[in-house]
Amino acid sequence: MSETEFFPEGTLIAVLTTQPLDRMLDYKAPEGGVLLGAFVEVPLGPRRVLGIVWGAGKGDYDINKIRPANRVLDVAPMGVDMRNFLQRAADYTLTPMNAMLRLATRAPGLSDPPSMRKIYRRGEGEPDRQTDARRRVLETLANYGNLAFTMGELSEMAGVTNSVVKGLVKQGVVREEAAPRDTPFPRLDPEYGGKELSADQEVGAEVLRVGVQSGKYGTTLLRGVTGSGKTEVYLEAVAECLRKGRQALVLLPEIALTAEFLTRVEARFGAKPAEWHSGVTMTERRRTWKMVGEGGAQMVIGARSALFLPYRDLGLIIVDEEHDTSYKQEDGVLYNARDMAVLRAALCEAQVVLASATPSLESWANAEAGKYTKLELTSRYGASVLPEMRAIDMRAEKLPASRWISPSLKAAVDARIAKGEQALLFINRRGYAPVTICRACGHQIGCDNCDARMVEHRFLKRLLCHQCGETKAMPEACPSCEVEGKLAPVGPGVERLAEEAQELWPDARQAVLSSDLFGSARALKESIRAIADGGADIIIGTQLVAKGHNFPLLTLVGVIDADLGLQGSDLRAAERTFQLMRQVAGRAGRSERAGLALLQTFQPEHPVIRAILTGDETGFWRTQADERRQAVVPPFGRMAGIILSGSDVTQVFDLGNALARNAGALQAIGAQVYGPAPAPIARVRGRHRVRLLVKADKSAPLQAALAQWVGQFRLKGDLRLAVDIDPQSFY
Repeated sequence: MSETEFFPEGTLIAVLTTQPLDRMLDYKAPEGGVLLGAFVEVPLGPRRVLGIVWGAGKGDYDINKIRPANRVLDVAPMGVDMRNFLQRAADYTLTPMNAMLRLATRAPGLSDPPSMRKIYRRGEGEPDRQTDARRRVLETLANYGNLAFTMGELSEMAGVTNSVVKGLVKQGVVREEAAPRDTPFPRLDPEYGGKELSADQEVGAEVLRVGVQSGKYGTTLLRGVTGSGKTEVYLEAVAECLRKGRQALVLLPEIALTAEFLTRVEARFGAKPAEWHSGVTMTERRRTWKMVGEGGAQMVIGARSALFLPYRDLGLIIVDEEHDTSYKQEDGVLYNARDMAVLRAALCEAQVVLASATPSLESWANAEAGKYTKLELTSRYGASVLPEMRAIDMRAEKLPASRWISPSLKAAVDARIAKGEQALLFINRRGYAPVTICRACGHQIGCDNCDARMVEHRFLKRLLCHQCGETKAMPEACPSCEVEGKLAPVGPGVERLAEEAQELWPDARQAVLSSDLFGSARALKESIRAIADGGADIIIGTQLVAKGHNFPLLTLVGVIDADLGLQGSDLRAAERTFQLMRQVAGRAGRSERAGLALLQTFQPEHPVIRAILTGDETGFWRTQADERRQAVVPPFGRMAGIILSGSDVTQVFDLGNALARNAGALQAIGAQVYGPAPAPIARVRGRHRVRLLVKADKSAPLQAALAQWVGQFRLKGDLRLAVDIDPQSFY
């Protein structure tokens, strides 16, 4: 079927809708006809829904009862490579096509004619009467400058009802406008602002340029020590992509990284690119979606879902910090953006660059096997050098109860503050304390909806469940024995660490970086910028600080609990601990001042801790690869997780046992089935959860066997079954 196939008015077309249906629907082409891949609005019962023309209709239905599509939307048709990508991604992840289309049409107001779109900005003057709700609306508008919001967006962000906004509109304090027509983004100039590269940077950049010039698919693993200038190298590949007139996508693992990265892109290309993540307003999201399809956005900086935008001619995908676990979507459509980036590029003849200081074992193994080109940057850019790394053996430290900063670490922080430098104290736990226990009866406060402990967040004065988001006030008395004054925090979180640091260094300026403490992505970006400008002496942070930030004055990193990630049975525990510790340590000494990283550990002789301290990355990866190869687990085997859930625990286990007993389709390909077993967190949001694990050889046709296996069962009531191909977590 031709890419430009046209269906004249009245001919039958097959339309894939975003509705949860197991098939495509036949419609008649609307007035004026329609192109293959066009986005259309179609009637479904009494509603009008979004769909896409997927091909010719089957005609296996009374043609007199087939209704015409209402209209063709004013957006570019979806290209054949994008349709192929959605189909292949659906087949790989065993996801229904309607769910894939929903993922690819997450742009608000796509179906709305421009006349229906209204946006809201700050108007003139002050309200006749100030209320707390009105103040929050005006503060939200002030925080975001001159950005435009939809009514629902402004109301949600300010935490008010629509009527509050409408009242301010009547007074002129908030201005209602017709939404402007979506316009192209400023042109990026590949010849603008290029930096002088070091010798090994130039070698790497040239390899990437040649790949982009070829106009063919290829994947490159760009491995470089922290601070080696990987960004400048892959921006040269972006420049080459722009010269060829093709589009580039850069995926980042954390919204907080976008502000600094956008500044670098603007300095390199003379204008800001399009953005796609949850911190962007609805109006800008729709503009990005449409301009990507029309070719009016040359470059997109985005989160993992930016991979599903309808690019007109995608020539390059950068996956920055490719090892990061946030690239795996853990709900809805279960996919890994790193792997889907490689698939997407293969279908549209694009290049992929996987950039990391500590690559995933999967990418390392592919590079070793010759499937990926391997590039290495072995030294830091300019005058900066890699930080020295040392362990603090906590068995030899004298530390009072309920204290976590060792005397050795305190002395090191004292020395840095005296020099006017910055120190980072890192702990990979949000909140104040992971457990709250009653010293009278031993009761641990748990979530009412989940089998998880609630985490005290003292800054918010609340208990919070990190599984379902449920919150409640900190009780005065134990919920079990009702004795007052006996509830005590157990273990440290980032807030408790901040409290201890305040007592140890009362005169030092502190900044706490944790995702819980910022109401918006913009507030987080502002805090990071202030730290980079020298606005803090001590930074206390969670995993958020490990990802790509550049603090020129930061010369000391202290890791409070380096052993934390080594606990548990996760097959990737050692890999993730190694990556996290190396990434955190890499924040130190990124300018001309020497850096030092101190790891507080009770196991300094542990092989992972030794590998972190010595920097023997190649030896570490080889050891990990040998262990995984012997166990026939990824990347040398295949795995799939089956997650069953429902309100009745007996029904959930009955389904799990039935699956385990009827696994002939999996046995036929030599796969093994483990379980059913309760998930580590066996109840989330009131639903009981049971898991099975499937393990197969690397070459086994796993998806087809899984589809046949789970297809034997019809789910009753509120039972749900999810298949997670290549699971990254096992909670």
